[in-house]
Amino acid sequence: MSKPQVFITRKIPESGIKLLQKSCEVKVYPKDQVIPKKELIKEVKQCDALLCLLTDKIDKKAIAANPKLKIISNYAIGFNNIDIVYATKKGIPVTNTPGRAIVDAVAEHTIALMFAVTKRIVEADQFTRQGKYKGWEPLLLLGMELVGKTIGIVGLGRIGSGVAQRAKAMGMKVIYYDVKRNTDFEKEFSAHYLSLSELLKNVDIVSLHVPLLPTTTHLIGKKELALMKKTAYLINTSRGPVIDEKALVSALQKKQIAGAGLDVYEFEPKLTPGLVKLPNIVLTPHIASATIEARSEMSVDAAENILAVLQGRKPKMLVNPEVYGKKLIKSS
Repeated sequence: MSKPQVFITRKIPESGIKLLQKSCEVKVYPKDQVIPKKELIKEVKQCDALLCLLTDKIDKKAIAANPKLKIISNYAIGFNNIDIVYATKKGIPVTNTPGRAIVDAVAEHTIALMFAVTKRIVEADQFTRQGKYKGWEPLLLLGMELVGKTIGIVGLGRIGSGVAQRAKAMGMKVIYYDVKRNTDFEKEFSAHYLSLSELLKNVDIVSLHVPLLPTTTHLIGKKELALMKKTAYLINTSRGPVIDEKALVSALQKKQIAGAGLDVYEFEPKLTPGLVKLPNIVLTPHIASATIEARSEMSVDAAENILAVLQGRKPKMLVNPEVYGKKLIKSS
């Protein structure tokens, strides 16, 4: 009996690949770039399981290329790159990798961006490298202390909670907004729940941790930025289109807010014109989960999701659990 065929759209840490190789034939796209759609379709036609990345667009055409596809395993917390509705219609389980390590990694990176922008670390580094440092000055590159300040968490999932926990340990006050109120969280962290508009008006740091949905696209736009304090900072480690970047560039240029820290972008990997010229913003290339621990755990989780389905088990990290209540539909 031949082994199941697994196709991986780009090289990932070996931990997951080796796990799959024990019982599957594994093929990895060899180039260090996003796989072209034509090649993706070709490989999907031949595999039993697809392990893809957030940068791969797994749309209806890609899914329909193989009526026998058994699982789409996304190497990411998010899954907005996949047509979940169509995959569900076809009875194909879609999984993601929201493990503990990635939660810690993204929460830590969020805090790192907060420090970098409020302490003006990048500006200071460039200032020093350019030979401008001539000695201590009382008003040189003044930043903002975080102790005693208020952070507003928008989206109280595991990462948002992790950021809140770290912020509280640093002596910050916590306010949050989510579609669901969490009274247990409020008691544990002495946190207060506010509407989004009220949160924006009252906090010193706004940290975004929402999934990308039609309701969260441009959640922060011109109107919302105008509500923030002039001394406030905006941090985004969720998804780029959650912010209207054109409006953000304008707000930063006009100094409507003090600064921002971004790890994700609206038109990723392209940056909105004007963004890179701003001194009051810190930009990182979608690396919030880029720790050895997190990426390795993601690799194993993605592999285990595949193995569960191929072995007739329900995967633990399932995005569309309703597929197990549906009969597999073969027609397009």
